[in-house]
Amino acid sequence: MSELIVKQQKELCEIIERYAQKDGVHPTAIPSLFFIRVSKSAGQSHGVYKPSFCMVVQGAKEVWLAQEHFRYSPADYLVASVHLPVTSQVTEATPEVPYLGFKLEFTSSQILELLHDTEFRMDPKQNPKRAMFVSQIELSLLDSVIRLARLLDSPKDIPVLAPLFTKEILYRVLQGQNGIILEQLVMEGSSTHQITLAIEQVMNNYASPLRIEELAEIANMSISSLHRHFKEITAMSPLQFQKQIRLQEARRLLLTESVDASEVAYRVGYESASQFSREYSRMYGYPPKADMKRLKEQGPEQVSNV
Repeated sequence: MSELIVKQQKELCEIIERYAQKDGVHPTAIPSLFFIRVSKSAGQSHGVYKPSFCMVVQGAKEVWLAQEHFRYSPADYLVASVHLPVTSQVTEATPEVPYLGFKLEFTSSQILELLHDTEFRMDPKQNPKRAMFVSQIELSLLDSVIRLARLLDSPKDIPVLAPLFTKEILYRVLQGQNGIILEQLVMEGSSTHQITLAIEQVMNNYASPLRIEELAEIANMSISSLHRHFKEITAMSPLQFQKQIRLQEARRLLLTESVDASEVAYRVGYESASQFSREYSRMYGYPPKADMKRLKEQGPEQVSNV
């Protein structure tokens, strides 16, 4: 890394440490911007990435999308272009040098607006690519990130300047070597755009039985094309995707509401409580009751830093 990048990252660390003084995920005064702080490496966390731009500012982190593994450090950034259920783990963090993260969520509308304002163009028939990637940070992109973070020290400027700096960050990502992945997200007629419609259907109706024919109709694809493109983009089949969403929502309900495992199983769409318990244990390593006891002993900051 260049000396200038190191200097910029040091300033970003200082900003995050001021606004994230305790472990956890911290919303900021800028909507869609979050800071993450973790003071010790712990076990794996499970969660759903919304479309987002993520940076490790200090420390290191690993993310698994199904069986695919991503590792990123302060030299890199990670982008998820659609909702994706993932597993993550902070691998470098101490109380003296905590893990610090920067997360900026975005919408497909913001990407579409950028494409209308620029000359980015792609062939909608181009093969779909994985909806998550890691790229090396460049100075121009880091400079945009710093300027957005600095706005927290001048709140009166946030309403006007935050949208501009956010747009610049997304523009820089579009200019990067993996920018085509964001283009595919909103390009009508592209397989990625069509699959995002199917993903939205699963996300909004995860507790209902999965109807592949209905998903194929929504995506305007044959059933075989739906399966192929869905896996190319998300690294999993529609059924695997739904199962991940169900189990993650079940875990959230168990942690936040006074309900037992049987009730949660039915609420997230399982007809059999025993099947729910088996699949929960397979994903999290413990049956629901034991998992809740373990997580509550660890403390809320260890439950998820996704």
